[in-house]
Amino acid sequence: MSESSIWIEKYRPRTFDEVKGQEVIVSKIRAFVNQKNLPHLLFAGPAGVGKSTLAIVIARSLFGDSWKENFVEFNASDERGIDVIRNKVKNFARTKAIGDVPFKIIFLDECDALTKEAQQALRRTMENYSNSCRFILAANYSSKILDPIQSRCAVFRFRPLPDEDMLALAKFIAKEEKVNLEDSALNALVEVAHGDGRKMKNTLQSCAVLGEKITTETIYSLASFAKPVELKDALDVAVKGDFSKAKDKLLNIMLKYGLSGIDIIKQIQKTIWELKIEDKEKVCLIDKCGEIEFRMVEGADEFIQLEALLAQFTLLQHS
Repeated sequence: MSESSIWIEKYRPRTFDEVKGQEVIVSKIRAFVNQKNLPHLLFAGPAGVGKSTLAIVIARSLFGDSWKENFVEFNASDERGIDVIRNKVKNFARTKAIGDVPFKIIFLDECDALTKEAQQALRRTMENYSNSCRFILAANYSSKILDPIQSRCAVFRFRPLPDEDMLALAKFIAKEEKVNLEDSALNALVEVAHGDGRKMKNTLQSCAVLGEKITTETIYSLASFAKPVELKDALDVAVKGDFSKAKDKLLNIMLKYGLSGIDIIKQIQKTIWELKIEDKEKVCLIDKCGEIEFRMVEGADEFIQLEALLAQFTLLQHS
């Protein structure tokens, strides 16, 4: 296990009661487990919100100490072709479960990375071995999963973890690990994680390695996240018409925190709503952010595109 993942495993929930932020989903899954009658499941949602964790909790609850013998995980981003379905998945699915539960569990993580051919093979496997095996599929984008597979599953859509759950978890870890975490740093940690519990744990652990006291500056620096107040200041300067100064401020922010163009454009989009301009102007700038982000994804030079975006902020005063 890599050193950076120690806290992720150490503070991974082991029971349904420990899973936070997905209470509605957990209550429904718990009912299935209590009856030992689990359908095929599809967990869809952003990264770090508990999809993999809940799959393991299901296995622990169903099989007890023998859960590792009745549970297998495949990561489709590593092996995404049809061979992994035909060989590894099918070989595990055709064997009987150990214990009093009549089925095993196959967990396919990031299954939206599977090729269409592999998904077609998976569809047949789910049909043929439904008596001896249950599938739990996890995906960031359920739209990339074939409809015939989705129709065979009970679909649960996960949401980002609420701020209060993130705060409680961060405080708990800081107390357990005897980390000195400032209140302002705690809020910054939740802000940079955006509801991603895994990212929050990784960031907190990385900061703890650097020193006993964790500050806001440390968190923003390690997370490659610009301070909101600094970014807002740069945009305010652009809105006031000083394009050259705003450009220099934005470049300094990117160099200071090691941000890419895609990183900074996402923060700019959120910061626009805090600017003291008309709502109609905010909407126009949000639209421009989308256009600039698309250009960057397509390979355009990020610095030229960011300058073009700042030019739109400057032109507000002259439109």
